[in-house]
Amino acid sequence: MDKFEKLTGIAAPMPLINIDTDMIIPKVFLKTIKRSGLGVNLFDEMRYDSDGNEIADFILNKPAYRNAEIIVAGDNFGCGSSREHAPWALLDFGIRCVIAPSFADIFYNNCFKNGILPIALPQEQVDILMADAEKGENARMTIDLDAQEITTSDGQVIPFDVDAFKKHCLMNGLDDIGLTMEKVAAIDSFEKKAAEARPWV
Repeated sequence: MDKFEKLTGIAAPMPLINIDTDMIIPKVFLKTIKRSGLGVNLFDEMRYDSDGNEIADFILNKPAYRNAEIIVAGDNFGCGSSREHAPWALLDFGIRCVIAPSFADIFYNNCFKNGILPIALPQEQVDILMADAEKGENARMTIDLDAQEITTSDGQVIPFDVDAFKKHCLMNGLDDIGLTMEKVAAIDSFEKKAAEARPWV
């Protein structure tokens, strides 16, 4: 998993509330167990018409936001079914941070396990960031995880809270496997002692 330390990028404004996991990645694309290749189908039913053509007025199809790395969204982002494909699709598209007033719990935790930083803020602060995102590709936002600060394109700084353990994992690129591998020496030592104590096993 890639480390998340400091990100400066384009933020796409998506003021919809209750953006659920089926909107993020429709169920028809859940057949794969690969984490790559899902970005093209991110928000598929919102991005494309029935013939597969791009819908021009969808935010991520607009030239200014095609390379967005941040989404500023409405309340209850990631609700619905608990599919890990949702953060996989966001990450494969290039999204590393989602800012919203609130998140569904399972989606929120899945983001951290896949290298995405979800930031929950009061609505009035989200409104400030939404307005900044609406300025387009020249209005780049900075997310500093170490300092726990968001800096708007005009220099306004908004602090945010994040769980210390989740912060540690993101900043060090540690998913569940990575966390286990940190303990490999202790695991090897335990297995060696167990084998010596019970050679018949």
